[in-house]
Amino acid sequence: MASKNDVKTEGYPQVNKKRLLKKVFSRDYHLYLLCLPALIYIIIFDYVPMYGIQLAFKDFVISKGIWGSPWVGFKHFERFLGSYQFMTVLKNTLGVSLYELIVGFPIPIILALLLNQVRNLRFKKIVQTVTYAPHFISVVVLSSMLLIFLSPSIGVVNTIIASFGGEKINFMARPDLWKSIFVWSGIWQNAGWGTIIYIAALSSISPELYEAAKVDGASKLQIIRHVDIPGISQTMVILFILNVGSVMNVGFQKAYLLQNALNIDASEVISTYVYKIGLEGSQFSYSTAIGLFNTIINIILLISTNRIAKKLSGSSLW
Repeated sequence: MASKNDVKTEGYPQVNKKRLLKKVFSRDYHLYLLCLPALIYIIIFDYVPMYGIQLAFKDFVISKGIWGSPWVGFKHFERFLGSYQFMTVLKNTLGVSLYELIVGFPIPIILALLLNQVRNLRFKKIVQTVTYAPHFISVVVLSSMLLIFLSPSIGVVNTIIASFGGEKINFMARPDLWKSIFVWSGIWQNAGWGTIIYIAALSSISPELYEAAKVDGASKLQIIRHVDIPGISQTMVILFILNVGSVMNVGFQKAYLLQNALNIDASEVISTYVYKIGLEGSQFSYSTAIGLFNTIINIILLISTNRIAKKLSGSSLW
């Protein structure tokens, strides 16, 4: 008589689950050990902090602790939605994110397609190195570089403008220029690094397709349109879904470092607002509610975009 741990599958003898798992683990234990640090990291920094989400529904009192603090329901959410700063930070966050998505998403794709057509390997490696290098510059250093280069007194940009007879511009005091400075500096820093995935996807396209296209007399533009783009379309869809799913996550460090009293109307985004309210203002429950609101919006966007992409292209995350 078969035990409860036995599994019978069609075409195979009965298999004991416990013995099978033990055999697999003993055979591949070194792989599981390699995964263990990443698993511990995810549990400690991603799952354990979720315990603090309940702060969003409480009036947190340090002396009473999280459990002892009184429940207030959606009080902090109502406060945020009704505050005069809600529309400002939401508009700024969406404005920067959508600007970055619309402008920044296609550039790594275009760069990868162009590099894929380069036949001079030495030139190709030089271009890749030059475009990859900015990714390894820290955000603090990049922000300092921007402040120096755009300085109205010693900045190289204003020096060039003045040498052509133009009037110097205080870039960091112009709210209308702040979003462009933030977005284009991020594109310069990360565009080259973003091409790695697309170049890897292009390398998996069968060489026979390129040969057939050349035999048919296709030009390089036609090859890009009919061979390269269809070959990386699934990768493009997946990365687009992930980018849309993080639309509300504007980089805090650079936004905070480039922020000042003169451009605050354009640079105050949700992440910097939460930092000021939560850490500088010690309003922990209120800042937690804002952060949870931000996360919920991202989840809704991720699920919606994934569903739409699945219907339109057949590619999706799940």
